Amino acid sequence: MSRTDRRVRHVPNRRRDDDLLSPDAGLLAALEEAAPGAVAARASDRLSFAHDASHYLLVPRAVVTPRDPAQVAALLRVGAAGGVPLTFRSGGTSLSGQATADGVLVDTRRHFRGIEVLDDGARVRVQPGATVRAVNTRLARYGRKLGPDPASESACTIGGVVANNSSGMACGTELNTYRTLESALLVLPSGTVIDTGVPDADDRLRTLEPDIHAGLARLRDRVRGDSASVATIERLYAIKNTMGYGVNSFVDHTRPVDILAHLVIGSEGTLAFVAEATFRTVPAHHHAATGLLLFPDLAAATGSLPALVEAGFATVELLDATSLRVAQRDPEATAELRGLAVRDHAALLVEHQEPTAEALGERVAGAGPVLRGLPLVTPGALSGDAATRTALWHIRKGLYTAVAGARPSGTTALLEDVAVPVGHLLETCTELTGLFDRHGYTGSVIFGHAKDGNIHFLLNEDFDRPENLSRYLAFTEDMVDLVLGQDGTLKAEHGTGRIMAPYVRRQYGDELYDVMCEVKRIIDPSGLLNPGILLNEDESVHISHLKSTPTVEPEVDRCVECGYCEPVCPSKDLTTTPRRRIVLRREITRARESGDAELLRRLEEEYRYDAVDTCAVDGMCQTACPVLIDTGDLTRRLRAEQHGRAAQRTWRSAARHWDGATRAASVALTAARAVPPALPRAATAAGRGLLGADTVPEWSPELPRGGTRRRARPSQAPAAVYFPACVSTMFGPEVDGGVRDAFLTLCDRAGLAVRVPEGIASLCCGTPWKSKGLTEGHAAMRDRVVPVLRHATENGALPVVVDASSCTEGLTHLLAAEGMEVVDAVAFVDAAVLPLLPAARRIPSLVVHPTCSSARLGIDPALLRVAAAAAEEVVRPDDWGCCAFAGDRGLLHPELTASATAAEARDVRGRPAAAHVSLNRTCELGMSRATGQPYRHVLEVLEHTTRPLPT
Repeated sequence: MSRTDRRVRHVPNRRRDDDLLSPDAGLLAALEEAAPGAVAARASDRLSFAHDASHYLLVPRAVVTPRDPAQVAALLRVGAAGGVPLTFRSGGTSLSGQATADGVLVDTRRHFRGIEVLDDGARVRVQPGATVRAVNTRLARYGRKLGPDPASESACTIGGVVANNSSGMACGTELNTYRTLESALLVLPSGTVIDTGVPDADDRLRTLEPDIHAGLARLRDRVRGDSASVATIERLYAIKNTMGYGVNSFVDHTRPVDILAHLVIGSEGTLAFVAEATFRTVPAHHHAATGLLLFPDLAAATGSLPALVEAGFATVELLDATSLRVAQRDPEATAELRGLAVRDHAALLVEHQEPTAEALGERVAGAGPVLRGLPLVTPGALSGDAATRTALWHIRKGLYTAVAGARPSGTTALLEDVAVPVGHLLETCTELTGLFDRHGYTGSVIFGHAKDGNIHFLLNEDFDRPENLSRYLAFTEDMVDLVLGQDGTLKAEHGTGRIMAPYVRRQYGDELYDVMCEVKRIIDPSGLLNPGILLNEDESVHISHLKSTPTVEPEVDRCVECGYCEPVCPSKDLTTTPRRRIVLRREITRARESGDAELLRRLEEEYRYDAVDTCAVDGMCQTACPVLIDTGDLTRRLRAEQHGRAAQRTWRSAARHWDGATRAASVALTAARAVPPALPRAATAAGRGLLGADTVPEWSPELPRGGTRRRARPSQAPAAVYFPACVSTMFGPEVDGGVRDAFLTLCDRAGLAVRVPEGIASLCCGTPWKSKGLTEGHAAMRDRVVPVLRHATENGALPVVVDASSCTEGLTHLLAAEGMEVVDAVAFVDAAVLPLLPAARRIPSLVVHPTCSSARLGIDPALLRVAAAAAEEVVRPDDWGCCAFAGDRGLLHPELTASATAAEARDVRGRPAAAHVSLNRTCELGMSRATGQPYRHVLEVLEHTTRPLPT
């Protein structure tokens, strides 16, 4: 019997957790004592955290969110006492199955996001929950960045970067995590805390953990004394390699504490918890020139690598013929690429990065002769134009989107990576393409970091069909033989995980494999941390606990569960995230199909508040999603299904009488300000108790008085039609005037006439209905708005200007099929008004809060330019995010806005400024509540600073 047949026969059934509804009370009590208030064991919590970016699914017994290293140490002691393993999880973007487990899952992201910049940016100390993007944002003002540059930098965290020894497109092996980590604060399985950066760290390790200290010294001597081991290490670590433990630590370092620190890198949470990591940073070069070089075939492309590397290109990315065919379908594909009749072609995406424009110019000039000497299909050229570069990188990064997003419903997208010596790259790619054909993986693509010999390949598989499991295993065996036969590594960047654990011995041989096993025994003798990951004697572990992906609904079926959406989600620290909302929909489907009525009832009951009521439907998830899913679409549909006919009729009637509805809200707010605060607070509390928190808004003393009614303003020769948002009627301004008066005054000051249409008081952008899933009311409002604006804009000849960014976005959607241009007031002032205004008497400083809608509309640059016209210093907080006020969501669920704004509010409260601005009235209310600072529309401040001096 062949090895493949034997493994398929012995694959165990995929386990489903038997105690989802009755978790272990004794374990929960012990965990709660170790981390009070941080333990979650509902079915929804456990199932939603069971999913990560990999194709494995194990359900944890509990999820714990500790607040500090002391609680982590206490959890380790609980695990040791009860024989319960712990798995540390942060971003959950790992692809190899290292962040999912059936023990206790420890969420290290929520309370471990600290970032401390040291030595003017030369070093940075970071906690494991901070994303790479967040760290680089802090470092940008110093002209520095982290060495590792993974493509998932928006979502992957420092914990994962260390755990997987991350690298990326430009860092190669010289600037990866292993090379740039200076020190770490480690919590060992025993609970001992070791700071490897203090001068006496090695002595402390010897005193506190003598067995570990002695054991690592012994293994160091054993490895160094074996010439075959040293030769294997030199060969495998000359390329990108994250397979198994980093045994190169024994060759590169002498002190046991330094060996320990570097063994933890790439250990996938199996040796220690990294509570802090200190990195040496690298220069951030913001001047770049990029080009897509098209070759007749792979041989020509790979044959050109030495010349391109010699020319100093920072990145050299490979795209095979299938990748090019996929890229041609991208709307941003260049005309040259779209016009190429792809046969055996290949491409290299190259980029120079330099600190100054002058240095970049020299690089580009020097690259000319090199490019002219290459066997290109078309002349090669480098572009420094931002739009062109963005389009080219979108092509490369969009490969995953295009292939994963177009996969058949119910299948799983698998993205794998390997590395070989660059001289073996052509043969490896050619043979790998043959394996795709042989095993029936049509449409699979090969791309990656060519100058490092590191390639990624993506294929789709349906693990619910037994014959496909056999096919996948047979392909894997052939792929392993291919890569190892090319002196390569089976894991270059993504970590060993479950997927390659059975092959570590085959790659390293018995001696070094035994050294790795001894490392685990010395540091974690009880096998407490993430057991079965990275090292595993079970030959079928990589095809056990495979995750199926049931067809659920169109809004979410494309989701690959990568977690890119989570950092931008405003409810991430309160209830759920877009990924968790989606996987819970899949778990609800599984429960329904399996006939588990009680689990289904529990999941649906918990889902309403966690995933529907507290979703801000802000669309930020779509901006981060590689397959462009907006879970707000799902939430809006679910809200629509919850509304009965009475609610639809009520809100449809409101749409038809919107003038009266907005004035009633204004009167109510003004009246509330005129009586003792206890009265309106008690009244709304009673209403919420009777009708529900998702129906009656909560009044609070910081809410403003009501605003004034919107009125028409005729004009014979206007430059635009002004559509003031109805929120200015419901909510009065922070100071007299407000954005309406400010915008009109600015236009008058610039000599630009604008028209406010007749009947404006009864019109709205439609967002209040759309966000609640009230389709009939939204249609009724559209029927009122379209004819009025068609007449006012002279059949679309004039743009429509809106003074609240969320309403700009809402009106854009409402008029999408009408041929009318909608512009935000800030963008209009930036383009048409600012050049005509007198010089402003700028205030010293301004703190700006962009909004989710301004980000989605792409007008944040205009916002910052307008702010800069009004202030000497403009600050956008590093921790900016959606405030989640979301129209009335912040009034219905104030806890959502409080959670969403917590980090930004801390930043703002510690930063004195002359004014605080945004560009949406409800967002201004949310930020005022969160920070205690009065937020106004940026145009109000601009109007004030450009007033004529009194004569």
